[in-house]
Amino acid sequence: MADLVIASMEPADSGEVLTLQRAAYVTEAQLYDDWSFPALIQSHQELQAELAQSFALKAVRDGRIIGAVRARRDGAVWRIWRLTVAPDAQGLGIGTRLLAEVERRAPAGVERFALFTGHLSVENIRLYERLGYRESRREMLKPGTELVHLEKAAG
Repeated sequence: MADLVIASMEPADSGEVLTLQRAAYVTEAQLYDDWSFPALIQSHQELQAELAQSFALKAVRDGRIIGAVRARRDGAVWRIWRLTVAPDAQGLGIGTRLLAEVERRAPAGVERFALFTGHLSVENIRLYERLGYRESRREMLKPGTELVHLEKAAG
């Protein structure tokens, strides 16, 4: 996808990213029959504050943000979250490119990458495993929903 540009997210992108995030997480909400996912109920102000305290990238095609990812350093760990791709752009390698770029831009001294997804999100798990992530643990979020934590060594 030669016309895709991956760039740092700007504060002015927050409204469009919030719309993207909500659209991307609808399928997760349907899968888990749970409409209380933080990505769906996050306010614009909460997103702006989160973006101010994290590293964030966007994937842009034809002037439209069609993907996003965030990360934050936690000691020697680069914690990656909210890897989102617009529903009409999924399956085109955008998530793979965003994940590779956020890993590439990890600060010096990071020893491993960590992320999580829900246990029913098998396509997400397959993607992460294909990119070298391995399950490190599971966490019961609530009855019927487990978080699958995955990690891989940096570098």
